[in-house]
Amino acid sequence: MIGLDTNVLVRYVMQDDPRQSPKATRLVESLSNESPGFVPQVSIVEFVWVLSSSYGLTRDQVASALELLLRSKELVVDRADQVVKALRVFRAGSSDFADCLIERVAHAAGCSATMTFDVGAAKTAGMKLIP
Repeated sequence: MIGLDTNVLVRYVMQDDPRQSPKATRLVESLSNESPGFVPQVSIVEFVWVLSSSYGLTRDQVASALELLLRSKELVVDRADQVVKALRVFRAGSSDFADCLIERVAHAAGCSATMTFDVGAAKTAGMKLIP
């Protein structure tokens, strides 16, 4: 198994760089069930952020790209179950993906609540405002 940085995933999905995209494609397509690529959870957060902010993809397009990674048998996504749950909340509402994942990871760790000063995260990602 090899780890994959965010930029490899972005180059593979977006096919936007004439030098790096073919290299990313060769690498990702060389992976297999027996020798998969590992995608750290922080790379997932960065991936969503880059596609949204740098490429201007819609929420639906970002969610579809993330689902593509999650469905790949050649990739092992760190704590994929939590990423899938965060993706459901993200897709269903207006929450920031990072907020959704933070809340889901804390919940999975046994936290009774995830406290925040972010009004938006409290309204849309299931967090609770600090009074």
